[in-house]
Amino acid sequence: MPARHKIDQARAGGGRAAAAGAFAARDAATPEGPYETTAGEAPSGAPSNRGADHFIEVFEQLQDEMERTLGLKAGQREIRMILFLVRNHLAGRPVTSSTLAEASGLTYGTAMRAIEQMDSEGLIVKRSRTSTGKSFSLHPSSELLSRWHRFAFQANALARAAGEPPEARAANAPRRPRVSVKTAAIVPPPPVLNTKLSLPRGLRVLVHGDPTFMAMHSAKKQFEMILGVPISSRALSIDRLQAELVVNAGLDQSRYDLVACDLPWFGEMAAAGRLLPLNGFIQKNSLELGDIYADALASSRWRGVQYGVPIMTTAEMLVYRSDLLGAANIEPPRTAAATVEAARHLHNPSAGVSGIAWNGARGTPLGHTFIMIMGAFGQPVLNLAATGDGFDAEHVEGDEMRPMFASLEARQTAEYLLELMPYSPPDVLRMAWYERASAYAQGRAAMAYSHSLLAPMHELDSASPAFRKTGFLAHPTGPRGRPITPMGGYGVCIPANISPERIPAVWTALQALTSASAAKLYLANGSLASPRASVSRDPEIQALSPLIRFVDDAAGRGWLRMWPRPPVPGILDVISIAGEEIHDLLSGAKTVAAALAAAQNRADAVMRARGYY
Repeated sequence: MPARHKIDQARAGGGRAAAAGAFAARDAATPEGPYETTAGEAPSGAPSNRGADHFIEVFEQLQDEMERTLGLKAGQREIRMILFLVRNHLAGRPVTSSTLAEASGLTYGTAMRAIEQMDSEGLIVKRSRTSTGKSFSLHPSSELLSRWHRFAFQANALARAAGEPPEARAANAPRRPRVSVKTAAIVPPPPVLNTKLSLPRGLRVLVHGDPTFMAMHSAKKQFEMILGVPISSRALSIDRLQAELVVNAGLDQSRYDLVACDLPWFGEMAAAGRLLPLNGFIQKNSLELGDIYADALASSRWRGVQYGVPIMTTAEMLVYRSDLLGAANIEPPRTAAATVEAARHLHNPSAGVSGIAWNGARGTPLGHTFIMIMGAFGQPVLNLAATGDGFDAEHVEGDEMRPMFASLEARQTAEYLLELMPYSPPDVLRMAWYERASAYAQGRAAMAYSHSLLAPMHELDSASPAFRKTGFLAHPTGPRGRPITPMGGYGVCIPANISPERIPAVWTALQALTSASAAKLYLANGSLASPRASVSRDPEIQALSPLIRFVDDAAGRGWLRMWPRPPVPGILDVISIAGEEIHDLLSGAKTVAAALAAAQNRADAVMRARGYY
């Protein structure tokens, strides 16, 4: 199946999950998991009420909730206005005073007075539609969106409870505490800007063609209304995106207002002067960055200067079929040795199932596999300084830039990959990110090294054999390693050669597109990769997949780290060299010693030529 079609399927599944009201948080995982789904853990669907008496009770609770969270007295008809405003906001449709008055069901004069009252209470944003300022569009304010979303959360929980049989309600009542709107941590939808952006020709964006940016495209109409300008975006594959960033930086004036930058590229791009420093804007605007995962934020800086704001954070992990491991009485493998043994037991070519899938394609894909597994064996690919909980990938200089292919851990990693080869798909040496995730999602592999970026292929697609039968683990460790989930993702940046008069409006757009509310919208439209803890801990988002909690817990335990793939200049060359030399090893052209020696010599020459040591 083509990659784009598969992503579209996953995005559609994510939208359906959100629309179905998948709000309930799952039971807390134990310290080491399990982070698994089963067929019985599907989010609840539409409720069905049983019993007139119980319905009256639920309705009374809903009225109480309306008064408590929305500030409405029972019987007030402004609820129709709120529904109309919120529904059109989510659809990206502006509302006028006359259309809102008509939708209210009130007389025109009464409706206009109600609109004025809501405006005075800060529940409505009136935004000028024309340059004369005589015509306005009406939008729900951030306060109204927050109140509405809290109410919807509570109402949905009550409705689900109403749909339970009486005996189930009685059994569940003691362990179903009322959800507190003060502690539920519901992230509301993004509100409109009070003033439209002043951007002639609209906002021009360059992105990567992955589920998060495809989700952004799905919500394009809504974001255009939020910003008040048309958005034109160009989505490229990862290699073409990198090349376009370099070409664009060489122009007198940037073609784009905002660009997506892969986190490992930041050192290279910043050192070459291709990105606009953001420290001054962040300090002036007090941009909220505190809930962004620490390593994600650090990855988008270089030498203490912030050059981007993370929009998507993804974790490299081991996924496994919990049903297949359970049937074989195999524990989820947490070490490299256990992974080889599990792959051997689960490998069943006659049934079309390989033990494990991974990036084996020559060059960059296999290079990433090698350096991340090497990290789980206890050694980053560069000679980074050790810290109390890992390695320092932010302040790197001198001998710390030296490649480490001559290390014991590099040899152990190479030998581990050789051990996996017999239990891997026949085409593993041609597999890249999409192919390995596809093999797992389609049931052709019992386990896989995979990114949470492509998890929608099995977490949101009910046609996948792995749907609700997947467990998640940190990278299996080597003899001297510790659990890690190597971090990837993208930051949104402003090109250094952007036209200066566009910068203030573009900075405002960057803030809106990277906010917690925007991040939640991406997840509701098919992504499963959030850079913000507040979004990952939102009960609505956690209900989409246990993957969300796995990544958040990994960050909390210090597993979600950037050092396995440090964002420094030259790292892309080092990764490519690793992928070429290890491919020669796995295809039988070189020995372990010869491949690692060649990788060390080539990578060392690259770093020396750059004058790093």
